[in-house]
Amino acid sequence: MQNYKKVFLAAAVTLAFSAGAMAETLKMGIEAAYPPFNNKDASGNVVGFDKEIGDALCAKMKVECTVVTSDWDGIIPALNAKKFDFLISSMSITDERKQAVDFTDPYYSNKLQFIAPKNVDFKTDKDALKGKVIGAQRATLAGTFLEDTYGDDITIKLYDTQENAYLDLTSGRLDGILADKYVNYEWLKSDAGRSYEFKGDPVEESDKIGIAVRKNDPIREKLNVALKEIVADGTYKKINDKYFPFSIY
Repeated sequence: MQNYKKVFLAAAVTLAFSAGAMAETLKMGIEAAYPPFNNKDASGNVVGFDKEIGDALCAKMKVECTVVTSDWDGIIPALNAKKFDFLISSMSITDERKQAVDFTDPYYSNKLQFIAPKNVDFKTDKDALKGKVIGAQRATLAGTFLEDTYGDDITIKLYDTQENAYLDLTSGRLDGILADKYVNYEWLKSDAGRSYEFKGDPVEESDKIGIAVRKNDPIREKLNVALKEIVADGTYKKINDKYFPFSIY
């Protein structure tokens, strides 16, 4: 009878362990205010390129994933406070951020480009922009680029969300905006963006976007393997083509 109990207990422990492994859930952090990469639909569900790539990676890792949203300004502290397990929210890989988190291999490449009203002479060299009021989202590569490149020659206005920057542009409070090319590309197709256009060539073309994880977290390598797999089997291209008529990988 005692041996039977031992066998039964061992089986129960094994079953519980297996069920726990199968039920593993990871949380992915997303801003949900940066279309077409991440935003919310009419029902309040998080959608966008980042979300679909995250779902595809989770499928390859054979884990369930849920979304946790966070304001952009506090999104890295939220990751390190374990509010979520990885951060997939169009974040540029920078040396400064590498001090706080680790990054996966890039999952897309980005460029920075100005937009401004059509039929307005808008050149992007330092002398031409002198005295202009230019907007960007706070704590982004675009904001840092403006500060480092143009300094006090222009008035820089930083916003908590990209949408608020666009609102000030359409209200006439900005002469132009510097932002990720593909986010600007999406907005220019909207009703609000029809009177605006890209100005000049991209001013930064080496921006690489990665998934952030906590320092020394082994999930980084699992995500890298999964990323290679979705690129190799065509899953990445299928998602890319849903949002862009060109490759952003």
